[in-house]
Amino acid sequence: MHWYVDVLKKYATFSGRAGRPEFWMFTLISFVISIVLAVIDSALGTAPVIGLVYSLAVLLPGLAVGVRRLHDIDRSGWWLLLALIPILGSIVLLVFFALPGTPGENSYGPKPLEAAAY
Repeated sequence: MHWYVDVLKKYATFSGRAGRPEFWMFTLISFVISIVLAVIDSALGTAPVIGLVYSLAVLLPGLAVGVRRLHDIDRSGWWLLLALIPILGSIVLLVFFALPGTPGENSYGPKPLEAAAY
């Protein structure tokens, strides 16, 4: 759960690097919360209202952690725009997000786990 909270603490921080655990745990927890909110929306009869508010609330942190994840593999955050290309862009981004980070320091800063030691 601390991965999710750490991403929210860096709400709009697009600089630096995010390791695979940080990105994937945020994605997983956010997905689970979205499902729970969809069930609550359905039970209350409010359709997509609560889920939409949550999605808007985590949009910026989600983009920021995606950019930081791309920085971890030494790619520019602009690669995130591949998501605009139907199907193929999402597949390429999925592969990028699954790749291991650059060992040691790269042009975007120190390795995420090493950053905590400073």
